[in-house]
Amino acid sequence: MDALYPRLLVRDFPATVEFYRGVLADLFGVQPVKVVPEASYANWDLDGQAGLVLFGRAMIAGTVGTTGFAAEVPAQDRSMLVFKVDEVDAAVKVFTQYGGTVVAEAQDRPQWGPNLRTAHLRDPEGNLLELQSY
Repeated sequence: MDALYPRLLVRDFPATVEFYRGVLADLFGVQPVKVVPEASYANWDLDGQAGLVLFGRAMIAGTVGTTGFAAEVPAQDRSMLVFKVDEVDAAVKVFTQYGGTVVAEAQDRPQWGPNLRTAHLRDPEGNLLELQSY
């Protein structure tokens, strides 16, 4: 049963699918279970459970009746996807290879936890991502 999983609502569905297709395959060996361009829907499973779902922002706006609202509003980040990886510096290279943008270089963060190393990036949609190893 897929009880809880992240679903990112995205503007540029094709670019975001290709970003996560490459990153998740290279780092975790995970391929999408389903990519349905006409429905702006894609999902990746981990061990038979939903791991990540992408859904077109316009599609959900039509569903919930918010198509008249502004699509973009400047604000602080309200969510972040965190990826635990074996090697942060190597993972940064994979993420940038697929179009990720580094916003905070890889660095040790002992104040956050013993042996913790992180980097922060944005995916093609601007979603904040954290890569971490410890």
